[in-house]
Amino acid sequence: MSNPDGVSMRIGEVTERTELSFRTLRHYDEIGLVTPSARTEGGFRLYTEGDVSRILLIRRMKPLGYSLDEMRDLLDVVDALTASPGDADLRARLEAIRSGAAERRERLTRQVAMADEFIDQLGDV
Repeated sequence: MSNPDGVSMRIGEVTERTELSFRTLRHYDEIGLVTPSARTEGGFRLYTEGDVSRILLIRRMKPLGYSLDEMRDLLDVVDALTASPGDADLRARLEAIRSGAAERRERLTRQVAMADEFIDQLGDV
Protein backbone atom coordinates (compact mmCIF):
# COMPACT_ATOMS: atom_id res chain seq x y z
CA MET A 1 0.00 0.00 0.00
CA SER A 2 1.47 3.37 -0.87
CA ASN A 3 0.94 6.70 0.82
CA PRO A 4 0.09 10.00 -0.84
CA ASP A 5 3.69 11.19 -0.71
CA GLY A 6 4.97 7.84 -1.98
CA VAL A 7 7.06 7.04 1.09
CA SER A 8 6.02 4.22 3.37
CA MET A 9 7.96 3.22 6.45
CA ARG A 10 7.10 0.45 8.83
CA ILE A 11 7.20 1.06 12.54
CA GLY A 12 10.69 -0.46 12.93
CA GLU A 13 12.26 2.12 10.65
CA VAL A 14 10.36 4.90 12.42
CA THR A 15 11.61 3.72 15.82
CA GLU A 16 15.19 3.86 14.51
CA ARG A 17 14.74 7.35 13.04
CA THR A 18 12.93 8.82 16.02
CA GLU A 19 14.66 6.92 18.84
CA LEU A 20 11.24 6.14 20.30
CA SER A 21 10.07 2.66 21.21
CA PHE A 22 7.52 0.52 19.42
CA ARG A 23 5.38 0.82 22.54
CA THR A 24 5.48 4.63 22.47
CA LEU A 25 4.54 4.80 18.78
CA ARG A 26 1.72 2.34 19.28
CA HIS A 27 0.49 4.37 22.26
CA TYR A 28 0.54 7.58 20.21
CA ASP A 29 -1.56 5.79 17.60
CA GLU A 30 -3.99 4.39 20.17
CA ILE A 31 -4.63 7.82 21.73
CA GLY A 32 -4.81 9.55 18.35
CA LEU A 33 -1.72 11.73 18.83
CA VAL A 34 -0.02 10.42 15.68
CA THR A 35 -1.98 8.08 13.47
CA PRO A 36 0.01 6.36 10.72
CA SER A 37 -1.07 7.48 7.26
CA ALA A 38 -1.78 3.92 6.15
CA ARG A 39 -1.72 0.25 7.03
CA THR A 40 -0.73 -2.77 5.05
CA GLU A 41 -3.28 -5.44 4.16
CA GLY A 42 -1.93 -7.31 7.18
CA GLY A 43 -2.54 -4.36 9.48
CA PHE A 44 1.04 -3.14 9.85
CA ARG A 45 1.38 0.60 10.43
CA LEU A 46 2.88 2.61 7.55
CA TYR A 47 4.30 6.06 8.18
CA THR A 48 5.11 8.90 5.79
CA GLU A 49 7.82 11.54 6.12
CA GLY A 50 5.08 13.86 7.37
CA ASP A 51 4.17 11.37 10.09
CA VAL A 52 7.83 11.14 11.12
CA SER A 53 8.11 14.94 11.25
CA ARG A 54 5.08 15.02 13.54
CA ILE A 55 6.61 12.34 15.77
CA LEU A 56 9.89 14.25 15.95
CA LEU A 57 8.02 17.41 16.94
CA ILE A 58 6.44 15.46 19.80
CA ARG A 59 9.79 13.95 20.77
CA ARG A 60 11.26 17.43 21.03
CA MET A 61 8.46 18.45 23.39
CA LYS A 62 9.05 15.57 25.80
CA PRO A 63 12.22 16.93 27.50
CA LEU A 64 10.36 20.17 28.17
CA GLY A 65 7.75 18.31 30.18
CA TYR A 66 4.73 18.71 27.93
CA SER A 67 1.77 16.48 28.75
CA LEU A 68 0.09 14.44 26.04
CA ASP A 69 -2.85 16.88 26.10
CA GLU A 70 -0.50 19.84 25.65
CA MET A 71 1.18 18.02 22.76
CA ARG A 72 -2.21 17.40 21.19
CA ASP A 73 -3.12 21.09 21.58
CA LEU A 74 0.07 22.15 19.81
CA LEU A 75 -0.51 19.66 17.00
CA ASP A 76 -4.08 20.95 16.62
CA VAL A 77 -2.73 24.50 16.25
CA VAL A 78 -0.11 23.38 13.73
CA ASP A 79 -2.70 21.46 11.72
CA ALA A 80 -5.11 24.40 11.78
CA LEU A 81 -2.36 26.79 10.67
CA THR A 82 -1.55 24.51 7.76
CA ALA A 83 -5.17 24.88 6.65
CA SER A 84 -5.41 28.61 7.50
CA PRO A 85 -1.91 30.11 7.61
CA GLY A 86 -3.15 33.68 7.96
CA ASP A 87 -5.39 33.08 10.99
CA ALA A 88 -4.34 35.68 13.59
CA ASP A 89 -5.87 33.80 16.53
CA LEU A 90 -3.98 30.65 15.63
CA ARG A 91 -0.76 32.64 15.20
CA ALA A 92 -1.30 34.14 18.67
CA ARG A 93 -1.84 30.67 20.14
CA LEU A 94 1.32 29.43 18.46
CA GLU A 95 3.29 32.38 19.82
CA ALA A 96 1.98 31.68 23.34
CA ILE A 97 3.10 28.05 22.98
CA ARG A 98 6.49 29.21 21.71
CA SER A 99 6.87 31.60 24.64
CA GLY A 100 5.94 28.82 27.08
CA ALA A 101 8.49 26.53 25.44
CA ALA A 102 11.19 29.18 25.90
CA GLU A 103 10.32 29.42 29.60
CA ARG A 104 10.46 25.64 29.94
CA ARG A 105 13.82 25.59 28.17
CA GLU A 106 15.20 28.21 30.56
CA ARG A 107 14.02 26.15 33.54
CA LEU A 108 15.67 23.06 32.04
CA THR A 109 18.90 25.02 31.47
CA ARG A 110 18.93 25.97 35.16
CA GLN A 111 18.39 22.33 36.13
CA VAL A 112 21.30 21.22 33.93
CA ALA A 113 23.52 23.87 35.55
CA MET A 114 22.56 22.54 38.99
CA ALA A 115 23.31 18.99 37.86
CA ASP A 116 26.73 20.12 36.62
CA GLU A 117 27.43 21.76 39.98
CA PHE A 118 26.40 18.56 41.75
CA ILE A 119 28.72 16.46 39.57
CA ASP A 120 31.57 18.90 40.24
CA GLN A 121 30.91 18.72 44.00
CA LEU A 122 31.07 14.93 43.87
CA GLY A 123 34.47 15.23 42.23
CA ASP A 124 35.65 17.36 45.16
CA VAL A 125 34.72 14.77 47.79
